[in-house]
Amino acid sequence: MEDRLDEVENILNEIYDEIPQRMFKYLNGGIIIEENICYHPESKNDDLICLGAYKRSMLGNSIIIYYGSFMNMYGYLSHEELKEKLRETLHHELTHHLEWLAKENDLEIEDREFINRYKERE
Repeated sequence: MEDRLDEVENILNEIYDEIPQRMFKYLNGGIIIEENICYHPESKNDDLICLGAYKRSMLGNSIIIYYGSFMNMYGYLSHEELKEKLRETLHHELTHHLEWLAKENDLEIEDREFINRYKERE
């Protein structure tokens, strides 16, 4: 598989620059790229891959982008197609952050419903 880590980092920087900076308030842990593939804890047979995550901890709030997951699922995509998938994921995780700040959980509920539908398939 082609190493596209630098490309992914550059794309994320471009997407970051497109977003109003006020949206990143209290995201003091920043956006982190992890090279591993992340499987959802409720995944059966490693068939449910996480592309990103919003993390809150004593160290701060951060968004994780799983490079390995992206390459596993979308490594074949063109630059522009990959950029769109990264944009969708970053916006999704940023929405979790903004909803947490607003004490809302609509996206969390939507994600849980997706997992419940996934679990019902078997």
